[in-house]
Amino acid sequence: MAHNGTQETRERWAQEAYSVLVGVAGSYHAVITYKELGTEVQERSGIHTRAPLQYWIGAVLGKVVREAHRRGDPPLTALVVHSDDGMVGEGYKEVLEVAGQPPVHEVLDRERHAAEARLDCYRRFGAALPSGGGVPALAPRYQATIERRRARTAEPPPVCRGCFVQLPATGVCDSCS
Repeated sequence: MAHNGTQETRERWAQEAYSVLVGVAGSYHAVITYKELGTEVQERSGIHTRAPLQYWIGAVLGKVVREAHRRGDPPLTALVVHSDDGMVGEGYKEVLEVAGQPPVHEVLDRERHAAEARLDCYRRFGAALPSGGGVPALAPRYQATIERRRARTAEPPPVCRGCFVQLPATGVCDSCS
């Protein structure tokens, strides 16, 4: 069936998205990309669209945010991340709005909030958690980006005390030895 852009279509997709996200929440530290979720809700509902994902997924996830809040569930949309950077994205602000929380302006603060929300999802929906109850985790791709940045800026390379030139991998200065 082709997508006709109706309210009913978005409602149906939101119901399917809720179900998909509850399934994702059943696995500790699992996330799903916007693209994977978009494909899955179309397959499950039998309602397809050629419209680019960015034109309709936000409205669907907005319905999921409000439904989770209504049910007293943690914000399942924290499980949805961009495939390129592993981050929740700008639309996550709706989670905070619906919960009556102040907006978060810093990207890392937003991602940390989402990590806490994901942990709440794993706990609520029966993921097998490690002893101690698990820890909030940034999405794996975003965590890897942060670690790469840290590695690049970690500590300056060692320098010869005699001539102040960067030491080679041997640790012995070629100029002074």
